[in-house]
Amino acid sequence: MAMWKPQTLTFTFLMLTTMLFMNTNALIPYNRPLWDMMVPSEDPFRILEQNPLNIAKDIDTINLARADWKETSGHHVISLDVPGMKSPEIKIEVEESRVLKVSGERKAEEEADGDKWHRAERTSGKFWRRFRLPANADIENITAHLEDGVLKIKVPKLAQVKKQSKIIDIIGQESSGEDVKATKADA
Repeated sequence: MAMWKPQTLTFTFLMLTTMLFMNTNALIPYNRPLWDMMVPSEDPFRILEQNPLNIAKDIDTINLARADWKETSGHHVISLDVPGMKSPEIKIEVEESRVLKVSGERKAEEEADGDKWHRAERTSGKFWRRFRLPANADIENITAHLEDGVLKIKVPKLAQVKKQSKIIDIIGQESSGEDVKATKADA
């Protein structure tokens, strides 16, 4: 019986150390090793970019168009960072069921013979972002403006119509109150 304890402890220790350094894509929905998830990374909100579904989504693709969405008293304002892009490279459309889709492609700089790159950090490729618009969004009057690498999309709100109470007429025989007589119930 005493022989089992050291073997069990050794086996457990080896299994735990192996699990810390192996990729666990099949076990959890994140695409980082278990040890990397326990150690704080440079950006604590990077975990929000992990996609639990099996949709291939590269982190660089997310960096192509980071977005902010704020609501003012008269508009919904969506701001996307698209540095270096021009208006013809970006497509904005409203899909069925009130979904605003912004898509585009940032082309990589072409390499010429003899070029020697020392660093390449800017991302390139296709991107798309979708925003489900609320019921009070006026999808017919959406405007977009691109300035200094920031695309601002303004979605006006529909004017709220305050419903006033409606008086309902009662249809029936018009008679005076004289026809109504009180009677005493027999016991």
